Amino acid sequence: MTGKPSIVVLDGGSLNPGDNPWTELQELGNLKVHSGTDPDEVMERASRADIILTNKCQLSAETINALPQLKFIGVLATGYNIVDCGAAAKRGIPVSNVPVYGTNAVSQYVFALLLELCHHVGLHSDSVMKGEWAERNEWSYWKTPLHELYGKTMVVVGYGRIGRQVGNIAQAFGMKVVAVDEYAAAKASDETVNFADLETAARLADVMSLNCALTSENAGMLHMGILSLMKPAAMVINAARGQLVVERDLAVALNEGRLAGAALDVVSTEPVHADNPLLGAKNCIITPHIAWATLEARTRLMHTAAENVRKFLMGSPQNVVNESPS
Repeated sequence: MTGKPSIVVLDGGSLNPGDNPWTELQELGNLKVHSGTDPDEVMERASRADIILTNKCQLSAETINALPQLKFIGVLATGYNIVDCGAAAKRGIPVSNVPVYGTNAVSQYVFALLLELCHHVGLHSDSVMKGEWAERNEWSYWKTPLHELYGKTMVVVGYGRIGRQVGNIAQAFGMKVVAVDEYAAAKASDETVNFADLETAARLADVMSLNCALTSENAGMLHMGILSLMKPAAMVINAARGQLVVERDLAVALNEGRLAGAALDVVSTEPVHADNPLLGAKNCIITPHIAWATLEARTRLMHTAAENVRKFLMGSPQNVVNESPS
């Protein structure tokens, strides 16, 4: 490649809303950053790009094949299902992701969700601010049941980097940890964690945290068949992918009192649709996919994304997730 490459970021608004500069990428080429890109805008914006960076904006085989100048695709995330990696490989285009950046942020957020379910801190603070404590002739009151985690069982579905950190934090709270992950179980050496299949683990769970990647095999894994095995006092946390859950089944379980609560940072279609059944479900908390979004995590993501481009330009691409280019 002669001269400075053309680098186009299709949807960089979430990575850098103003506090996470593009400096490292600007040093590597002629950079154009779009906050977001609609599907019908991709071709126009990417037509002269040597390098495309994308987060959630899809690059189909048709799109990739219609971009003759394209030489490298960087995914601004860990998941890379938004890119047709096979089509890129056939063109000799490496696709690189950012495999490690949000472990601490996401595992911390799992417990932010869980502790909110256990104590409803926001609800009680709002009650005080509205004058309810001042009006009551009581030194203490609570508006919801309060739950202690010590001695409870945390089921971690997906025992990779994030799942292991969730397990570590759970143990710090005095919880027992059961992991659901056949691959991790086969090479496990941690005697403080038990492994089980999903059905067995569901029966044991006081809390079930979903921390696995989405695949064609596990989509919809949390359905009524699994939910019906869980204790009525159990809680579900999902900071992974919304498609892991059959949302209508979870809403029914919550509304019928088969579960004590659920806290979700992800839903099946984002942004959430107004008719999503979980929006009206009892004891359900939903946040707008922010577990990954601490400045610290986004700074790490930005650095690795730039390093992926740098390594490609040096002829030794890293974090490549598709077949080796021929």
